[in-house]
Amino acid sequence: MSTHPARLNGLDHLRVTAITFVFFFHYFIISKGEPAWLPGVAKFGWTGVDLFFVLSGFLISAQLFAQVKAGQPLSYRDFFLKRVFRIIPAYLVTVGLYFIFPVFREREALPPLWRFLTFTQNLGLNLKDFGTFSHAWSLCVEEHFYLFLPLILIALQQTNRFRNGTWLFVILFLGGFVIRYASYVYLYGPWQADDASWMYWYKYIYYPTYTRLDGLLAGVAIAALSVFSPARWRMVAGYGNWLLLPGILLLTAAYFLCADQQTFTASVFGFPLIALGFGWLVGAAISPASFLYRWYSPVTALLANLSYALYLTHKGIIHLTRDLLAGYELHPNLMLVICTVTCLAGAYAMHILIEKPFMRLRHRVMTNVETQHLASQ
Repeated sequence: MSTHPARLNGLDHLRVTAITFVFFFHYFIISKGEPAWLPGVAKFGWTGVDLFFVLSGFLISAQLFAQVKAGQPLSYRDFFLKRVFRIIPAYLVTVGLYFIFPVFREREALPPLWRFLTFTQNLGLNLKDFGTFSHAWSLCVEEHFYLFLPLILIALQQTNRFRNGTWLFVILFLGGFVIRYASYVYLYGPWQADDASWMYWYKYIYYPTYTRLDGLLAGVAIAALSVFSPARWRMVAGYGNWLLLPGILLLTAAYFLCADQQTFTASVFGFPLIALGFGWLVGAAISPASFLYRWYSPVTALLANLSYALYLTHKGIIHLTRDLLAGYELHPNLMLVICTVTCLAGAYAMHILIEKPFMRLRHRVMTNVETQHLASQ
């Protein structure tokens, strides 16, 4: 068993888990349930996005909290520059593929281009008529998080009210229950008897940013504990592998609670339950006493690096691959293997041709920014 202490190996394993969940879930939808064993495996795959939210909440806030603890003033410009170079290039290339090449579209129609360019596609999304590239909704949620989190922290830092951030966290977490309750009763409720009620559930409950903050907040809470309360964190982290147990139990409960996503109980309480479950897994993954932390795997390290590109492109590539092979009577298991290979190849191409060059450019830009900042002092 190899150990790479400079790298959070456990988070790589969880990234791979998240993208695997998402991949199987979307493949199940596109393939209409083939192979026969897939529905049982893919049923809970939609929660992979929630795991990504917890991971993002932890990683982004941990970086910002570390600066605050060190007494360094937060720079919104620096933060946003880093996120732009990491997120936007591959995203815009994927948007271009969808709009320029209709053959890439897994469904009939796209929302307007401005929705994707402004990251507002998840607000009021009509999944029935504009379901193509619908998985970009989670990127909208994360971009809204990247937009507001540093602004909030800068305001708290500059007004010396950082301790008040705990109350803001509690308000946002509890507010999620209130908002989902109101959305379920007053927005989704009138459409429950409609034949397209599922579309309204996604529109009012599943996609909006204000109903899906639980995972991000769980990640923020873990980061706050590890950065600002190191003694308490060391006590918790000392349990290592045992941290996995409550996570697994909570996710098992969520699996049964959310068997029918569109029920009142699942809609109001399901998302925070899933976020808490994955939060325990993330806690285990960053605990030095955990096997997830100590175990380095070059396979999961590679797949973790490809996870963003794979998330962006997999639905289009699955659709395109299945269309190209439609004339061949391939066994459903073989089709799944072929689609997996083509998706990984597409993600690798995106990573090499787009992501890595822009990350190198980001390094040069940030180095120049830091040099100019030092020279001005």
